[in-house]
Amino acid sequence: MSGAGGRTRGTRTVGAEVAVIGGGLGSVAAALALLQRGRRVVLTEEFPWLGGQLTSQAVPPDEHIWVERFGVTARYRALREDIRRYYRDHYPLSAAARADRELNPGRGRVSRLCHEPRVALAVIEALLAPYRSSGRLTVLQPAVPVAAEVVDGVVRSVTVADPHTGAETVVTAEYVLDGTETGDLLPLTGTEYVVGAEARSDTGEPSAPETADPANVQSIAWCFVFDHAPGDHTIPRPDDYDHWRSLELPFWGAPMLSFTAPDPRTLAPEERTLIVNPEQDGSGDPRFDAGDRDLWQFRRIAARQTFTEGLYDSDIVLANWPQLDYVGGSVIDTDDRERHLAAAKAQSRAYVHWLQTEAPRPDGGHGWPGLRLRGDLVGTDDGFAQAPYIRESRRIRALTTVREQDISIKARGHGGPARFEGSVGVGMYRIDLHPSTGGDNYIDIESAPFEIPLGALVPVRTQNLLPAAKNIGTTHITNGAYRLHPVEWNIGESAGELAAFCLDRGLSPQQVATDPALVDQFQRRLTEAGVELHWPEIVGY
Repeated sequence: MSGAGGRTRGTRTVGAEVAVIGGGLGSVAAALALLQRGRRVVLTEEFPWLGGQLTSQAVPPDEHIWVERFGVTARYRALREDIRRYYRDHYPLSAAARADRELNPGRGRVSRLCHEPRVALAVIEALLAPYRSSGRLTVLQPAVPVAAEVVDGVVRSVTVADPHTGAETVVTAEYVLDGTETGDLLPLTGTEYVVGAEARSDTGEPSAPETADPANVQSIAWCFVFDHAPGDHTIPRPDDYDHWRSLELPFWGAPMLSFTAPDPRTLAPEERTLIVNPEQDGSGDPRFDAGDRDLWQFRRIAARQTFTEGLYDSDIVLANWPQLDYVGGSVIDTDDRERHLAAAKAQSRAYVHWLQTEAPRPDGGHGWPGLRLRGDLVGTDDGFAQAPYIRESRRIRALTTVREQDISIKARGHGGPARFEGSVGVGMYRIDLHPSTGGDNYIDIESAPFEIPLGALVPVRTQNLLPAAKNIGTTHITNGAYRLHPVEWNIGESAGELAAFCLDRGLSPQQVATDPALVDQFQRRLTEAGVELHWPEIVGY
């Protein structure tokens, strides 16, 4: 681990005003907000890269259609523009790409900014660099939380360990933010939380099941990056290949090792295509088209046409596809976590081998042996992302819980903005749940543009712990809308601002959230920082 600190009885101790545990996208936003408010921060992360789903998980941002104009925070907009600037400063772009104010390096269909994860990492590291140099930011890496000291609902310290050596560091702080991918601090601190699917009788949600199921969470996916190059790049046939080759979910319409998957909106099985290095790009509008009809273009992160002619012999593609969704079991609150993580990567590995050897090609042949894993672009030896793509977390029992009927267009009867008392930000994404470990097919529901209520960031009891990722007060259903990149960033940023606000005034988050005058003061502070609190009159999709 890196970072300064003392030693107490053989265990190092590091202190700060705020500890941000977990180095995902929300954590980075929280740390930046705190550091720019003059606070000292300890930030921890399990994997080599900070940035979570944008970097170590390798997934480019899933965003709403208005992102270039409004609906994200000023700091998130700066992150996006810094990514574009990095390409303009360091990559030989085509004349058309260089002139494009809304440069999309990968020209992927899922996002208006499909890019290499290494570029996002470079930008994040640059944003944090002055604070690391000044000593106001200490980064402990690799580090995972293993214990916490809590007295009367106040977290006094969190112990993190190097997952490779077991060396432990005790982190002391006045405030602790949980930015882990699965809300790992919640059980360690005794913070009340929910995991999995709630019962309809508990939430009143039309799409909730009749019976609660804590083990029913959205699938994870182990992503990989690849291109197409001359030669045979076929990976060895996995020992468990026949298992994955024969696996077929009841609602899938074909084996998982195929180009078939359900349409998220109609649930009808549909055949996808893989057009290697297409000459023409497709286009799509997420209001009407999920964008995944052609898997190559869906999440492509580098398109040949973006760069000077001849620089790239092949496009570069990020595979985060339906066929990689692992539903064999939850990785939360289970003794089988490591087995399920290994199985998720095994499923993706089998899919790579299938693509290289058996996948039907448009010319009538089978397999593309030229498909080449690009581990060099994701910081791994095996070609797969450093971390699995996590869609669902433990969720705090909060002062406010966002339910399906709060944001669903169908349940509300209209698609205008969904407003909450004490908004601390905005977001927009369809209620998008991938197939789950409980056997559910997609749940895909039109959503209104929504706000992030302050009460969803405040635990019902723990005094100085705040969620900074997908662990806010949502349900299994509404997590499907609040889980994407810009919303996670906004959650983390607002959590960091809330911790700074509380430190400035000697208050608890519960005091702020339940006092209208303090809520108003905090909202003014967020607005001054560039956090949008409300949507204009637009309609969701």
